[in-house]
Amino acid sequence: MKILIVDDNPTNIIIIREILKKENYRNTVAASSAAEMFQLLGIEQANSEIIPVSSDIDLILLDMMMPEMDGIAACRVIQQYEGLKDIPIIMVTAIGDSKKLAEALDAGAVDYVTKPINKVELMARIRLALRLKQEKDWHKERDQRIQEELKLAALVQNAVLSSAIADSHFEIDALYKPSFELAGDLYSWYPLGEGRYGIILLDMMGHGISSSLFCMFIASVLKDTVSTYVEPEKVMQELNRRFNQLHIEKQLIQYYFTAIYLVVDTKHKKIDYVNAGHPPALFFQKGGEAIRLETVCPPVGLFEKMDTTTHTITYEGEGHIVLYTDGLMEVMDGTQEEQIEFLEQTLSGSHRLDKDKMQRLFFDEGYPQEREDDKCLVWIRLKEGEGSE
Repeated sequence: MKILIVDDNPTNIIIIREILKKENYRNTVAASSAAEMFQLLGIEQANSEIIPVSSDIDLILLDMMMPEMDGIAACRVIQQYEGLKDIPIIMVTAIGDSKKLAEALDAGAVDYVTKPINKVELMARIRLALRLKQEKDWHKERDQRIQEELKLAALVQNAVLSSAIADSHFEIDALYKPSFELAGDLYSWYPLGEGRYGIILLDMMGHGISSSLFCMFIASVLKDTVSTYVEPEKVMQELNRRFNQLHIEKQLIQYYFTAIYLVVDTKHKKIDYVNAGHPPALFFQKGGEAIRLETVCPPVGLFEKMDTTTHTITYEGEGHIVLYTDGLMEVMDGTQEEQIEFLEQTLSGSHRLDKDKMQRLFFDEGYPQEREDDKCLVWIRLKEGEGSE
């Protein structure tokens, strides 16, 4: 335990050191001014830039009245440094002015003792300050461990997302930006044979650990569900059944997710889909207006049983389908209808995915302002075959 004593009066430093020695606090250093204290803490006052610093000092006993810079001003300087502001500062003062003492506490001091120093009072306040710092350090270490575990979990979560596919009839790729380390959006696609592909995009209610865990559960059953049931209505019903198996006692929040699942049949030029409460996917063909793949049933997990019907659209020639979560819609203010119309205009045109353009429009920082929701865009390109290239 290392304590820094700051006082322009050498006698006061000697007195405090002797008190601390008798209480077995022998690791002390002293400074006679704020400037000397800054030097010991690694702060360069001549440099106006705030450079990250750290120190092995555990507590500072700081005289309030000093020449050149008083203790209150010095305390404010220390608080500017992330690596130093958690060091507890106890003001040592001969002033009984309550306004000055309140100013010192507002500046970042955790406590104060008055001169002449009372040994019992000083040690009680030191022990309290060190105990609080120890608890704060423990919480910081625990939070750091949690953050490291969350980053690892995010890597695992990202690993289950599907990789891009490109063949002579079909291409699919995605852009994705979670709002936090762990997110509630999930996309996957699976070749089903004979030119068919099963594609799903879902958006779990909420954010954070609980939503991401539900997402990971769905990810763990998706491949088996899609390969076994294939048809959109059956896949959605099975996901609803599996999700409702996650019964949690005294659950205050009912979790659910919106989803859209497509089976794209490039051989027979048709798209079968179910939209469970999700924003409408947009299907673009050459020279035609966007076709919206609208909601046909409630979100997954809201009800014990899920009644839905597969909807089918057909296509000719080239085209593209865009799936997205509601975070993408929020790049534009306005009603939901206005947001979808904006997406229809923005995402039309070329059937090829222009990743750089989509990145600039929807995913770059601060465009048009920072949002809290996850953002996901899945782009499906339908091609006529080898000869069309």
